[in-house]
Amino acid sequence: MVVVLFPPQSHRRKSLRAALLTGAALAAAWPVLAQPAGAQDATAPRGQGSWVGPQLRSTPTLEERVPTQQAERRPVYLSGDRMEGQQDEQVRLQGDALLRRADTAVRADELRYDPSTRQASALGNVRVDTTTGRFHGRRLQLNVDTYEGYFDDVRYRLFENQAHGQAERADFIDRDRYVVHEADYTTCQRAAHDPDWRPAWRIHARELTIDRAADEGVARGATLQFMGVPVLPVPYLSFPLSDRRKTGFLPPTVGLDSVSGLQYEQPFYWNIAPNRDATLTTSLMARRGVNLGGEFRYLEPSFSGEIAGRYMPADRLRDRDRWSTAIRHRQLVASPVGDVRVDLDLNRVSDDDYWRDFPRSSYGLAERLLPSELNARWQQGDWQLHMRSLKWQTLQDVDSIILPPYDMLPQLNLRYTPWNVGGGLEVSAEFDTTRFRADRAFAAQLIDGDRSYARFNLSRPWIAPYGFFTPSVQLHASHYRFDRPLADGSTSHSRVVPTYSLDGGLVFERETALLGRNLLQTLEPRAFYTYTPYRDQSHLPAYDTAELDFTFASIYSPDAYVGNDRFADNNLLTLGLTSRLLSADDGAELVRASVAQRMRFKDQRVTLRGEPPYEKGWSDILLGGSVNWTPRWATSGILQYDFDQRRSVRYTLTGHYRPGEYRVLSAGYRMKRDSSKQVELGWQWPLASLFGGDTAGDARGRWYTVGRLNYSMRDSKLVDTIVGMEYNGCCWVGRIVVERLQNSWQSANTRILFQLELAGLSRINIGANPLGSLRNNVPYYQEVRPQQPAPSSRFSAYD
Repeated sequence: MVVVLFPPQSHRRKSLRAALLTGAALAAAWPVLAQPAGAQDATAPRGQGSWVGPQLRSTPTLEERVPTQQAERRPVYLSGDRMEGQQDEQVRLQGDALLRRADTAVRADELRYDPSTRQASALGNVRVDTTTGRFHGRRLQLNVDTYEGYFDDVRYRLFENQAHGQAERADFIDRDRYVVHEADYTTCQRAAHDPDWRPAWRIHARELTIDRAADEGVARGATLQFMGVPVLPVPYLSFPLSDRRKTGFLPPTVGLDSVSGLQYEQPFYWNIAPNRDATLTTSLMARRGVNLGGEFRYLEPSFSGEIAGRYMPADRLRDRDRWSTAIRHRQLVASPVGDVRVDLDLNRVSDDDYWRDFPRSSYGLAERLLPSELNARWQQGDWQLHMRSLKWQTLQDVDSIILPPYDMLPQLNLRYTPWNVGGGLEVSAEFDTTRFRADRAFAAQLIDGDRSYARFNLSRPWIAPYGFFTPSVQLHASHYRFDRPLADGSTSHSRVVPTYSLDGGLVFERETALLGRNLLQTLEPRAFYTYTPYRDQSHLPAYDTAELDFTFASIYSPDAYVGNDRFADNNLLTLGLTSRLLSADDGAELVRASVAQRMRFKDQRVTLRGEPPYEKGWSDILLGGSVNWTPRWATSGILQYDFDQRRSVRYTLTGHYRPGEYRVLSAGYRMKRDSSKQVELGWQWPLASLFGGDTAGDARGRWYTVGRLNYSMRDSKLVDTIVGMEYNGCCWVGRIVVERLQNSWQSANTRILFQLELAGLSRINIGANPLGSLRNNVPYYQEVRPQQPAPSSRFSAYD
């Protein structure tokens, strides 16, 4: 038997028979009434009438959440095996009793409903389904309008994050808020057919408030239990019900390292607005004192940025105040000639030892060269304008002095690169003027000055399937003005340097087969000639210039330097040969081998200060290659070989094996003669696979080992060491990492890092966050995440 009861404020009193007949008539007429005006039968032939195809229209029928005002106007549906009472008086249903209104359904063995007070009571096997969750219990009292009431002996499940638990009683405040007493809360999902199952973690609280509107859960008198053992008493705990942000204390971090001793860090997160937030952090270091930090982030339609800073008064390690600041700001500024992109990047610390004493500072503040710059960029068609101010802070070490780079205060750069010149020509022009200023501590060695230059490039590439040929010419004209006289007494200097080059290559192909695979083999010879006449530049400072490393990219470059203060007097020819094996099916490169060598026709005379010139004749041979025969294996290497002395100058060999997710082995060997020789090994692997088992589908989880070892063969010691273990459970992940990283030639910092990640709740760290260490140091590392069920809704288990 089914009864429909309409709200009395919006419908006149009707008999039960009239209500049923009206509902049946509307249901029968709905397919016709729902058609658009003027619509005909879809089977009508074309050209007859003005038939319009089916149109999609919005409907509240399948809305996940029915608005409150609309829900209050919906009728109440009652059904059951037996029914007693009148329409506007108390109705009693027994046997599979059901009350349904809008997005709420109540089922029970016995159910009573009073239309005048909108009060419902249910007893025996009571189940309540709403848009946000499902509740089971013994006895229910509920007002279907205000959603006030209570539920005894209740078990609940929240659809959005699949959290669930049980409680002695639940008090419903309204549709979005309820309070459960003596309650449990967890996101661990019950293992099928396991009568002894228990959640890996749960929160047991004297009182647990669930507020869906605020997306917040609040536990009072709570205890966090892990593997059935109470691990953390929490008098008050606030946590989000989804992945949305919320204001509150984040889990603390407890750490131990060889520099600061025992550490305790407590962050507080402030969700200021949807586009603004802040994190305030207080750190206590047993050996050093208190370290205060904060980060503020903002996001607007035309600008965004982050501001971060730390302050440590009276650091006992150095007997002084310590501080750092980092500011990032990006903005788009409208102007009459087009938008201008403005970027600010500011980095500053209190002293030279900051990089050593705070080795894990954010925003790159653990580096020894800290840039602070302001950039403004404008582009319109073929023109680009760049204005820049750059100032460096150099953190010195008495064991390793760095010559500070020059500040640029300011730089103005204009480029013109037309897309279509005609005749296949490629043309570009660049104009630059920069003010260079040296670090005051090195004023005796470095000279301040202004440099302006104009550079023009003209080339004509011919490209065909069988090869390419590109002649090009570059003209560089520059003028210097110095703040004090050079060694030769001059205070200014001008120069014009032309560079000519010819670059050409051929591509030969043939079909072949190897190890059962159809392949395309290529043979690609290449010749590159460049000529730059000699200009004496030995007296000029090197404001922004450095030597290019000897690689396959630089060996085909027309110059030996990067920057605009040196142009080598090159007269040389580079010959190279590359052969590749390509898959005939998809064109993927499986094997590549390359060789290249330079022939210098005269001695090089232009060099940087203290750099030996290259003599005429053949250069070292450059050999390189890679093999990617399967998606699992990949290897690559490069070798610089001195043919005259019959010895290797430098080589690098690397490779990795990746048979699947969370499985990777990587290795590398790097040697630079008379400088360094290092071996590196990295890995991430399930332990079960190492011992002949595989627990990929095991609900009990899996152990992983992860790490990286970097060993210096010259010093006979480990330079960097990261070794850890991870466990991926059904609803949690545990990590423990031992980290020892070199922070100078003579010292290293050792830390023990531990993390417990509870799905849907938070991460608990001991010794800072090990995830950051694993991401930064382990090649190809994949983050292991807890196995969280997909969010569901009231339609997921509709019945």
